[in-house]
Amino acid sequence: MGNCIKNLSDGVVLIAADDTWIEGKAIQQLETTARLPGMRQVAGMPDLHPGRGYPIGAAFFSCGRLYPALVGNDIGCGMALWRTDIGVAKLNLDKLEKRLGNLDGPLDEDWSEHIAGFGLAPCGHEHSLGTIGGGNHFAELQQLERLYDSDAVETLGLDRRQLLLLVHSGSRGLGEAILREQVERFSHQGLEEESDDCTHYLARHDGALRFAEANRQLIALRMLDRLRAHGEQVLDVNHNLVSPARIGGVDGWLHRKGATPADRGVMVIPGSRGDYSYLVEPVADERSLLSLAHGAGRKWMRSECRDRLAPRYRVEQLTRTALGSRVICGDRGLIYEEAPEAYKAIDSVVGALHDAGLLRILARLKPVLTYKTRGECC
Repeated sequence: MGNCIKNLSDGVVLIAADDTWIEGKAIQQLETTARLPGMRQVAGMPDLHPGRGYPIGAAFFSCGRLYPALVGNDIGCGMALWRTDIGVAKLNLDKLEKRLGNLDGPLDEDWSEHIAGFGLAPCGHEHSLGTIGGGNHFAELQQLERLYDSDAVETLGLDRRQLLLLVHSGSRGLGEAILREQVERFSHQGLEEESDDCTHYLARHDGALRFAEANRQLIALRMLDRLRAHGEQVLDVNHNLVSPARIGGVDGWLHRKGATPADRGVMVIPGSRGDYSYLVEPVADERSLLSLAHGAGRKWMRSECRDRLAPRYRVEQLTRTALGSRVICGDRGLIYEEAPEAYKAIDSVVGALHDAGLLRILARLKPVLTYKTRGECC
């Protein structure tokens, strides 16, 4: 195993191989965040990239104070994996794409009883339930392409003769509203633990986690209904959240911004829509703040993608990938921003985590059909 857990400075750790592509601005943001009051340790994952003031693909451990801005505006964003009864042997992508239709609009009244079953508190964002959203969110039919641990995969009830469904989405406008309230009231100074303001934020935060989890379930059920298929959820893991934790014998608050918990069982680390995803079993390690990467991580800023790619690819070409899969994306700007070239190679991310001893690879998943938007999501 290589030296993939690097101590950059006091309290700052980066998990990366020597050839892992990490932008300098992301390192600067990681170092800056480490100097926030009460911050004890920060850890950057191999998918680390710059965010709006704070890095994405990182975990942050503080004591006495927590920071809503480190969770961000998509509280509860995460990944849910479903097994389905859609057979691989007779795949017809034209038929599947036609059946999916448009998933951008709100669920109709036929779903009201199902929504009520989640017991969510009224929040004013119920119309977003069952919708994927913009940015890097997606729902993707995948195929078990390679098994590294057949027994573990079988224990999860996965069968390579049937497709899987991976859903990546979060709390939609609810998380945005919660963060906006915090920034308007407190800017970025954080909240003292056990204060009334902190208790209020955590209550809204936890409600947003439940909303995001319900949203992913509804997206999956909506897609399966359109595809005339059945399925069952295998796992659901949030990667934007804050929770109490004990690190190095000290109690505090563990923030994850684009970092998946490594202490909650099996998880999926997705690549770009033109790359593989990996089903992995994490190894919980305090050096990585009990966290792993949440995906491939951006390599290019969104604002530069179109200029880089438009001379090389037409929009129609970007709806087909090198792995033979299809991408449904009716937003001409978004399909350039989300092109595989804009992301790091997933093997470099998962490889660094593996070499650091932070996970076991169980299976490799190949994209088959990705839904992002018919052009109305934003």
